Amino acid sequence: MIKVFKSILWALSLTILLLGVPRLAGMMASTFNYQAIDPDGSYAWVSVHHILQALFFVILIFGINRIKPIEFGFGWGNKEVGKKYLLLFFKFFSIYTAGAFITAVLTNSFQPFTYPLTYTNIIGQMGFQLLLSGPSEELIFRGFAITMLALVIKGKIFKGKLSIANLVAAIIFGLAHVGFSFSPFQIRYSLFQVIYAIILGIFYGDCYEKTNSVFYPMIMHSFTNVLMVGITVILSFIL
Repeated sequence: MIKVFKSILWALSLTILLLGVPRLAGMMASTFNYQAIDPDGSYAWVSVHHILQALFFVILIFGINRIKPIEFGFGWGNKEVGKKYLLLFFKFFSIYTAGAFITAVLTNSFQPFTYPLTYTNIIGQMGFQLLLSGPSEELIFRGFAITMLALVIKGKIFKGKLSIANLVAAIIFGLAHVGFSFSPFQIRYSLFQVIYAIILGIFYGDCYEKTNSVFYPMIMHSFTNVLMVGITVILSFIL
């Protein structure tokens, strides 16, 4: 019973940290004025936000390793497994993406690019998706989260195919896509986006555990974002 309580307390503490730091980084990012370089708010704020949250966890990981050396996946790990995982993921996600966009166009539910289709907005947003979204979020929710959760939370489910640490990290990743404010108190979320994030998070985490490297999930994450945003931009010009 004590062991279960310890695991729950550890998971809750990490959840607060993993959800709190990105929001703190958001508050810090909001102190800057981006009007001169990004008047439409398409990429500057979110780029600074992801840099700040990643920087916090890099410093935290460095501090932890000064106390006790822990492997956070900062190496290429099992390259053969990583290569096969990436190729398989690229294949199936591309098929899913094609089906999703075809369905959206045929049902008139396609959502165009959120910002004006200017050169700066497109390059800025695509640059963010390629260089910052995956590296920042995978560092936090796979490299840090799964590693720290696995220190206390052991075991696997679904016939040993899914670690509990990976599942918990994926759920926290899904919750990170829920927006809220305190004054007035509001909760904003898309159920599809939350579930989508959890499912992708499980795949990212599985790759992280099988390769012992955070770099492959970073590549996977960046690929999904660049593909989705890139097709959205192209279709926004066409439709």
